[in-house]
Amino acid sequence: MIDINLIRNDKDGVKNALGKRGYTADLDGILALDAMRREIIGKTEALKAEKNKVSAEIPKLKKAGEPVEHIFAKMRELGDEIAANDAALKTTEEKLRNELLCLPNLPDPDVVAGEKESNAVIKVWGKQPSFDFPIKNHVELCESLHLIDYERGVKLAGNGSWLYTGRGAVMEWALLNYFIKTHLKDGYTFILPPHMLNYECGLGAGQFPKFEDDVYRVETAEGGAARRFMLPTAETALVNIYRGEILQESELPKKLFAYTPCYRKEAGSYRAEERGMIRGHQFDKVEMVQVTSPEQSKAAFEELVGKACALVEGLGLHYRLSKLAAGDCSASMARTYDIEVWIPSMGIYKEVSSVSNANDYQARRNMTRYRAADGKIGYVHTLNGSGLATSRIMPAIVEQYQNKDGSVTVPEVLREFVGTDVLR
Repeated sequence: MIDINLIRNDKDGVKNALGKRGYTADLDGILALDAMRREIIGKTEALKAEKNKVSAEIPKLKKAGEPVEHIFAKMRELGDEIAANDAALKTTEEKLRNELLCLPNLPDPDVVAGEKESNAVIKVWGKQPSFDFPIKNHVELCESLHLIDYERGVKLAGNGSWLYTGRGAVMEWALLNYFIKTHLKDGYTFILPPHMLNYECGLGAGQFPKFEDDVYRVETAEGGAARRFMLPTAETALVNIYRGEILQESELPKKLFAYTPCYRKEAGSYRAEERGMIRGHQFDKVEMVQVTSPEQSKAAFEELVGKACALVEGLGLHYRLSKLAAGDCSASMARTYDIEVWIPSMGIYKEVSSVSNANDYQARRNMTRYRAADGKIGYVHTLNGSGLATSRIMPAIVEQYQNKDGSVTVPEVLREFVGTDVLR
């Protein structure tokens, strides 16, 4: 959530920053609600002061033997005005908060304006694999090697679903083990969060209220009031762990990671480039999150980018690292780098990890703060990075590591988990 003080003091700066996203906000309307809120508060405080003053007259009048009925009438009148103002204040504050909650984050100053076409490739690792034989796509490879059963996956859960089977399930679990082993070695704390979250988690992560329709809602025994949903990414849970808490600066940074399936409503257009496991309603992902002080934020971002890149490099996959333009960053994020692996059959790169910094945007929404050494209280920064999503790593592995005889070489870092060098 954007600080209202920033909008008050630099409306044009906020407007221009949001404009880099292609987003037009009614900042004048927000400021009008803010002014109305402050006016109501001022009037209410004046009425309360007057009520206290009138109330103080009662003992004096009683002592002097004078009537006090008119004083009580005045107090009732003032009480009614105060109650009406309190109701108006609640309504105004709700409107103001809803307006602020719907504003996307401000992109960092060095993030360029524009959409996907303005993204910049800042690193390329490895060489595009070349083949002296007709290559197969990952769907053909996974079916011929009996790694994935797409037909029965659709039978069980509909389009956008698949079924890992045999060595395919082992490969999936091997990837997760590789990620988890690496993060533990790096000193991150392993979290297994609930998959069903309450509404406040979506609000705190910045996905609600604007993107409520993108998640799977869950009917619970408590009824509609529970407003629960299936997590679209572990980030939604991890950035809410310290919601409403004040951490000590000495505790920061908090370095967390979680493994979860992720549940998404959108599952692609079923065009050729979205086939197989490239997009789906459910996929596995290991997610890294850091909770930092503002001073630690930049270094934490670089660390997360480095760790995500190292995972892909450990698998030996050709990829590129791209810095996203403001309009291509998700609404909650101030900056994002995407790691994109090469999918040979498609001739394109596909994102397997997004590393992002929300600055204090999520912390303001979920009231996660820290107490500095000097006693001052401020908002933490939250950062996240996929480490990694398997549904695009698996296609990249089987395609980049395919052999002429239709077999697939297992990346060296996975062999201890898979138990073989080659899938045949």
